[in-house]
Amino acid sequence: MKRNTLALTLTLSIGLLAPLAAQLEIKDTKGKHLDILSGEKVLVRYMYEHDISTDEKKHATYKPYLHVFDAAGKAPITKGPGGQYTHHRGIFIGWSKLGFNGKSYDRWHMKDGAIVHQKFHEHKTGENTSGITSVTQWHDNDKKPILDEERTMTVWIPKEGWSRVVIFFKSKLTATYGDVALKGDPEHAGIQYRPANEVNRKKTKYLFPKEEITSVNVKKHKDLAWIAETYWLGDKAHSVVQFNHPTNPKETVHSAYRDYGRFGSFFERNIKKGETLTVNYAFAIVDGELPARSEIQQASDMYAEMKQSSE
Repeated sequence: MKRNTLALTLTLSIGLLAPLAAQLEIKDTKGKHLDILSGEKVLVRYMYEHDISTDEKKHATYKPYLHVFDAAGKAPITKGPGGQYTHHRGIFIGWSKLGFNGKSYDRWHMKDGAIVHQKFHEHKTGENTSGITSVTQWHDNDKKPILDEERTMTVWIPKEGWSRVVIFFKSKLTATYGDVALKGDPEHAGIQYRPANEVNRKKTKYLFPKEEITSVNVKKHKDLAWIAETYWLGDKAHSVVQFNHPTNPKETVHSAYRDYGRFGSFFERNIKKGETLTVNYAFAIVDGELPARSEIQQASDMYAEMKQSSE
């Protein structure tokens, strides 16, 4: 039987199909991390702790990020602190050159300052979906806020098809305290995904909407609707597709060529004081290798039709 596409999953989010009988739950380990589970299986874990009691703890908790877990729900398939490029962590967001009040701050490598979780908005959980919103403050090097964020991460479980989990990622950035400039480059800014540090570098491969787009020339092709990769941990292949919603900023450049698997989407923007920038992405998590390009494109077309709220 031919596999259904991720489009089936995405139609659930706009109410075209009946909800699935898969009750998701939220478990919050206060001050540490928050899990979204299906039964006993952890699907994702939002790491939001901020502890500056020691240099080691400060390093481990200087920014929140989202871990993705394996099919068994036992271990992350994304990276945390340490390893190569310790600042690469799960699904994360940041800019290496964040301009504010005449100065530039590195909210990518995080050598100084922090992105600090403040609180959660009310969680939303249903039979096949669960969403959380984390309110964060992006601080300067003296712990003073320079940017406010509402980061919403919603998990969908498809009934069938090629994706095990779909994660909708929305970031609402508000320049509450003054004008903010989001600057950097494709390797050090944007919304990105980082596989676990144990990735087999020899097997990492990428896929793009058109055959002529490759890891060698992808940076020349802006505003792609999706980018995808397959990476291996031990003897198991894992794949992920990042969908770029058409309402996102234009002139987006895509970084998808590193053998250790960090990939994602980068743009630069200025946000005037009091104004807000909202971006929307989706990450389809796949057990095994990627489906055909045509199947991913069908899902991408469905995602592009979904209305996105700026609230």
